[in-house]
Amino acid sequence: MSIFSALNSAMSGLNAASRSSQVVSENLSNALTPGYSRRVLDVNSPGVGVTGVRIGNVQRITDPVIMANRRVAEAEYGAAKAQSDFFSRMSDLVGTVDDEMSLASQMSEFQSSLIEAVSRPDSQPRLNDLSVRANALAESISRTAEGLRDLRINADGAIGSQVDTVNQALKDIEKLNARIMVVEAGGMDVASMNDQRDQLIDQINEIIPVNVVRRDNGQISLFSTGGVMLLDGRASELSFSRTRDIMPHMTIDNGMISGLEVNGKPIDTGPNGPLRGGTLTAQFEIRDVTSLEAQEDLDAMAKDLIERFQDPALDGTIGTGDAGIFTDDGNFFDPANTVGIANRIELNDLVSLSGSAETWRFRDGLYATAPGDPGDSSLLQAYTDVLGETRSVSSIGLGTANMSAATLTANLLSRFAQDSETAARSSTFAATSYNEMSQAELALGVDTDAELQNLMLVEKYYAANARMISVIDELMDTLIRM
Repeated sequence: MSIFSALNSAMSGLNAASRSSQVVSENLSNALTPGYSRRVLDVNSPGVGVTGVRIGNVQRITDPVIMANRRVAEAEYGAAKAQSDFFSRMSDLVGTVDDEMSLASQMSEFQSSLIEAVSRPDSQPRLNDLSVRANALAESISRTAEGLRDLRINADGAIGSQVDTVNQALKDIEKLNARIMVVEAGGMDVASMNDQRDQLIDQINEIIPVNVVRRDNGQISLFSTGGVMLLDGRASELSFSRTRDIMPHMTIDNGMISGLEVNGKPIDTGPNGPLRGGTLTAQFEIRDVTSLEAQEDLDAMAKDLIERFQDPALDGTIGTGDAGIFTDDGNFFDPANTVGIANRIELNDLVSLSGSAETWRFRDGLYATAPGDPGDSSLLQAYTDVLGETRSVSSIGLGTANMSAATLTANLLSRFAQDSETAARSSTFAATSYNEMSQAELALGVDTDAELQNLMLVEKYYAANARMISVIDELMDTLIRM
C-alpha cells in the first residue's frame, strides 16, 4: 500500500468514525423520545481496488411487519376502550343493586312508601313521603336518560374532533411526502422526517386503521382497511357536521344528525363499513346504535311505569286523555310517542310537593273534586297491586317478556352491568395485545447500553485511524530528512 493510499484510508476512516459517533449520540439523546427509530450508519467498502471506507446513508431500524401488527392492535384497543367507557358510564348511571341512588333502589323505595301509605291512609306525612319517593323515581329515570343523551352528544363531539385530527394529519403527511422526495433527491438524511411521518400515520391509524403503500422516491399512500383512499398524492378530505344538542328522536336515518363523507361521497360508518376497526367507527356505533338501544330500554321502563298508573280502570277519576301519577312532561302519555319518554317522565303536578302538593289525591283519586274518606286505602292498595302485576315489555336489550315493575328495573340494571363487564373484558384483552406488540416494537428501539458500547468501539476506530495518520506523518518526516 502506498503512503497516499494509507492516508486516504485513514482519512475516510476518521470521517466514518466521526459520522458514526454523531449517529450514536443522536440515538442516546433520543432514547426516550416517542416515535424515534434507532439509526445506524451504512458504511462499506468503496469497491475493488479502491482504498478507504464509503459512507452511505443513515438507516432507520424498523420492522414493517411488527409496526403493522402494532397498529392493528392499537386501533382495536382504541375501539374496545371507547365501547368499554360507554358501558361503564351507563352502568354508573343506572346504578347497581347496592347503590341507594340506583333505579332499582328508587323503585324499591317507592313500593315501600306505597305499602306504608296503605297501612295509614289517613297519615299526611306518609302521603307526602309517597310523593317524595314517586318524584325521586321519576327524576332517577329522567336523570339516567339525560346522562345517556350527554354520552351521545359526547360521541358526536368525539367524531368531530377525530375528523379534524385525520384531516390535519393527512395534509401534514402530504407535505412531508413532498419534502422527503426533495431531500432524498439531494442525497440528504430523511430519517427524522420519516419518524415524523410515521407518528402522523399512527394518529390516523388509531382513528381509522390504514394500509401503508410505499411509492417511488420515498412517497407513501394510505388506504383504509376497507379500501377507501385517504392519501395518494393528494390528501382526501373527511366531512362531518357536529350537532350541539341531540334529542332522543334524532338519528342519522332521519337526517337530523350528520353522517360522514370522504371527498363529498357518503361513507358507511357501520362496524362492517370501509372505515371499520378504529375509534371513529366505534364512536359512530355508540352514537347511532348502542345509545339508541339503551334509550329504547329506558323508554320501555318509563312507558311501563306511566301506563300502569294512567289506566282509568285503576283510578275512576282519570278520564280519557288525563295523565296519571306519572306524566309525559306534565301531560297525558300517548303510547305512539314513546321515543324519549324516559327523558320526559315527571310526577303529576297535582300530587308533587313542588306543585299543588295535594297528596290526598293518592288516596282519593287524582282528579277527585274533594278529599274522601281518610281511612279508605283501596286505591293505594290498587297502586301496590298494579306494580306487582306482570305486563308484556319489549325492547332490543331486554327482549320480550312478562315482567313486574321491579323485575323490569332489575333486568335493566343487570343488562347494563353485563354489557359493562363484557366490554371491559374485551378492552382488557385488546390492551394486552397492544402492549405486547408495543413491547416487540420497542425492542427494536434504542438500547443505551448497546449504544454506549458502540460509542466505545467508534472511539477505538477513531484512535486507530488517527494513529495511522500520525505514523504516516512520521514516515513523511523521515523521508524528508533523508
